[in-house]
Amino acid sequence: MDVAFRIEGEDRKGRWLVTCDHASNHVPDWVGGGDLGIPAEDMARHIAWDVGAAGVASALGDLLDSPVILSDFSRLVIDPNRGEDDPTLVMQLYDGTIIPANRHITAAGVEQRLDRLYRPYHAAYARLAAMRPDRVIVAVHSFTPCLRGRPQRPWHVGVLYSHLDERFSAPLIARLRGEGDLCIGDNEPYSGHLPGDAIDRHALRLGRHNTLIEVRNDLIATPAEQVHWAGRLAKILTEVLEGL
Repeated sequence: MDVAFRIEGEDRKGRWLVTCDHASNHVPDWVGGGDLGIPAEDMARHIAWDVGAAGVASALGDLLDSPVILSDFSRLVIDPNRGEDDPTLVMQLYDGTIIPANRHITAAGVEQRLDRLYRPYHAAYARLAAMRPDRVIVAVHSFTPCLRGRPQRPWHVGVLYSHLDERFSAPLIARLRGEGDLCIGDNEPYSGHLPGDAIDRHALRLGRHNTLIEVRNDLIATPAEQVHWAGRLAKILTEVLEGL
């Protein structure tokens, strides 16, 4: 049986749902024998998962007394933070690395990954989100300090959101900037609106409060750093929600 996700604290009483779309770099055995054809050092990079994000998400859910859902497959197998019709759903080239197992994938191959991984993850996500009518979704991601051949990224944290719903993210950005020691990205290092992505699907279309937090991955490389950032973010998220 495929394990497309794991859930922590399903019975917690908090209002939040903490999500981590890119929690794992796992490749199931039925995909290329568990090997996408790229070196282990590439599978450890941000191209395969959001380094450190799972630890932050787990600690954050615990501190917020709220459930957490984490993917259990690499974004290179199929990206759960893309719509089913998105051309980047199964990446063939990412940050200079060719993905051999994806180069000649057929429509049937994509459908298999959708059925066994992507759709079960989103079904569980939708179920958890619907457990409270006042649910607030906070998606935890991480970003690399520098893409190959690109300038260094200065932000410590990025807050991503859609122009269709800034209710939570705008005051969150203001509150984070009020910390005084952080460089905060406003829809940086990339835009937060992508039709069909997880936030669009589970929050925007249903009117739920939401935000997506990107932490620079060199800041959350160790378990201790992940717990530290979760603690810092939990306090700030709670304050922002109380102020709405």
